[in-house]
Amino acid sequence: MDGSGDAAEEAKVAGIVEQVRADLKFGDSADTEPLLTQRLEEAGIELPPDEISRLVAEIENDPF
Repeated sequence: MDGSGDAAEEAKVAGIVEQVRADLKFGDSADTEPLLTQRLEEAGIELPPDEISRLVAEIENDPF
């Protein structure tokens, strides 16, 4: 495998993180994890729980 699939998935995850940030701009940060999880599922991306937790922390600590 040449890693291009990994790069494409990383780009998708980065895009989803930005979408969640935008969605939460005027919302409650308590919604971050469920919203992120939903967006990832809709995109067919499975991440381990520790990676989801890391992304949630990233979104909440640097929201905009």
